[in-house]
Amino acid sequence: MIVGDDIKYFQSSSGKITGRSYIDIEREARRAYNRIASQTKREPYIRSVYFRKEKIFLKPFWNHLHEKHEGDRKRRLKYFHCALDLIRNSSLPPESKNNPNSRNEIAHRFVGKTKTAEKFAVQIKEDNRTGKKYLMSVFPINK
Repeated sequence: MIVGDDIKYFQSSSGKITGRSYIDIEREARRAYNRIASQTKREPYIRSVYFRKEKIFLKPFWNHLHEKHEGDRKRRLKYFHCALDLIRNSSLPPESKNNPNSRNEIAHRFVGKTKTAEKFAVQIKEDNRTGKKYLMSVFPINK
């Protein structure tokens, strides 16, 4: 846990994915995702400390990611390992807001720092009716 700017950041033990091209970065992120996916017959998930070891489903992240242009995808995918580490190990409370477009959803935003002290955010969507949680987005914070 790192405190700065009046915000508590989770200190990730993972670094950013390195690579010059989008293909190299996506290949490494997909490798990590496929490792997780091979552990279950159904939808891939990881368990979160903050949500009392509940499942966080990962598939919606890839759907959301492919709506972005290639440069933005590359920028976001670099933080994929850090995001997985944050979800698995962070016990710091997120900034949570009700979704203004859908009353049945809550958006949780966790913040963290990479090994090299670069700030990033992870957004998790929670469905109030089912209680399921989904990784929606990962992105750097430029503050």
